[in-house]
Amino acid sequence: MAAINPYLMFNGTCEAAFLFYKSVFGGDFPYIGKYKDAPAEEGEVLSEEALNRIMHVSLPIGNTILMGSDSHPRYGDVGFGDNFSISINTESREEADKIFNGLSAGGKVEMAMDDTFWGSYFGMFKDKFGVNWMVSFDKNEPMK
Repeated sequence: MAAINPYLMFNGTCEAAFLFYKSVFGGDFPYIGKYKDAPAEEGEVLSEEALNRIMHVSLPIGNTILMGSDSHPRYGDVGFGDNFSISINTESREEADKIFNGLSAGGKVEMAMDDTFWGSYFGMFKDKFGVNWMVSFDKNEPMK
């Protein structure tokens, strides 16, 4: 069955926040990537500050993985209530599609399920109740 993890969004303070959480909970970051590590959108020019924002970070805490990122300038800053998502890691593409299609019904798809440059089959949406969700199937090693 799918695993569910909290995903926090920040406006440029993700790295500081996760260093703080790490100081409290201990552990290490299995992955930390910045927007400068991702392929640029065609014609998109980002400031040095935006390039150094966190694209994804994860911190295992017990059986849960706390994940996060900074907002991308393309989408603007996040506000209270939009600064978190529930991230679901599935065991198959079929399970990912079923959960994505079921929960996104009547909501707003932000990113349709598709293969990504980081190797996941991934999509994002806001459900009809205003809750942000991310669905991911990782063919190899799950992004943590």
